[in-house]
Amino acid sequence: MTPLDESVLSVRNLSVEFETRFGPLKAIDNISFEIGRGEVLGVVGESGAGKSLTGSAIANLIVSPGRVSGGEILLGGERIDNLPASQMRRVRGKRIGMVFQDPLTSLNPLFRVGDQIVETILTHLDCSPSAARKRAIELLGEVGIPSPEERIDSFPHEFSGGMRQRVVIALALCADPELIIADEPTTALDVVVQAQILDLLRALCDERGVAIMLVTHDMGVIAEIADRVAVVYAGRIAEIGRRDELISQPLHPYARGLMGAIPTVTGTDRELVQIPGSMPRLTAIPKGCAFHARCGQKFEPCDIRRPDLLDHEGRKVACHLYNSERRAA
Repeated sequence: MTPLDESVLSVRNLSVEFETRFGPLKAIDNISFEIGRGEVLGVVGESGAGKSLTGSAIANLIVSPGRVSGGEILLGGERIDNLPASQMRRVRGKRIGMVFQDPLTSLNPLFRVGDQIVETILTHLDCSPSAARKRAIELLGEVGIPSPEERIDSFPHEFSGGMRQRVVIALALCADPELIIADEPTTALDVVVQAQILDLLRALCDERGVAIMLVTHDMGVIAEIADRVAVVYAGRIAEIGRRDELISQPLHPYARGLMGAIPTVTGTDRELVQIPGSMPRLTAIPKGCAFHARCGQKFEPCDIRRPDLLDHEGRKVACHLYNSERRAA
C-alpha cells in the first residue's frame, strides 16, 4: 500500500444537503478522508448513515434536490467537485470507475456486453474499434470470464449474477481508472462468488495500483479486503483507522457496538452486542454527538457539544472520551 502522502483521492470537509419544504437537511456533514494508491478504504455503518451518498458525491452523481454544499474533492491532486458537467463526464469512466450492488443497473439488457465495453473504451481512449474489442476481450479474461472470445457477444441475461458483476468490474476498468467506487458490490451474491469478487478487487489494487472506496455494511467483507476502515454515523465519520486495529480494538462506542455484533467461530460464549435504538432521521439529528442517545458511556458534554475528529494513537475518533480536557472537566 502506498503512503497517504501520495493520495489518489482526498475528500476535505465534504457536506451534502437536500432542499425540502422544511429547509435544507444535511445528509453528509463535514466528512474528510484520503485513499492512497493501491489502498482499499472500507466505509461502514448502518443503512442511512451516508456511505453510498458519499460515493455518489465523489462521482458527482447527486441529483436535485440534493447538492454538495461544502468542501473539496481532489483526485490525483486536482479538484473535481467544481468541474462543469461536460468535464465531469470525462472523469467518470476514465479516472473514476463505478461498481454498484446490482450489476443489471449498470448493464443495458438490450446490448451485448462486448458492445457496452467497446463503447466505453472508444469514449475514453483514442483507439480503433478493433483495438477496443481486443482490449475488451483481455479485460473479460482478466476479471475471470471463461472463454472471453465467445462470451463477449453474450447478453447480460446470459450471465450468472457473479459473472455479471465481473463484467461490471471489467467495464469499470476500461480506461485504467485511478479510483474505483464499489458500492455494496457483493451483497446480492452467494458467499463463494462473494469471495471471488473480493479476491478480484484486491488483485486490482495490488497489480494495477487502483485505489478502492468500498462501501458496505458487511464487516466480514471489510475484514477480508480493507486496508483501513472509516465508520460513518449520521453523516459524519465516527472513527477511521487501520483495519486490524479498528476491528480488534475499536475506540468509538458506536464502532465497538458494530464490532461486538459480529459472531465468531471460535466457540467462545461471548454475548453479541446490541446497539439500542436506531439512527436518527435527518429531520431529528440531536444536538451534540449524534450517537449520545444510544451510547452507554455518554457524559456531560455529549448532548451539548459535537465532538471533533481527534487524533488518538494513530487513529482518528470523534468522541469526547478521547478529549482529555473535556473529560477532566
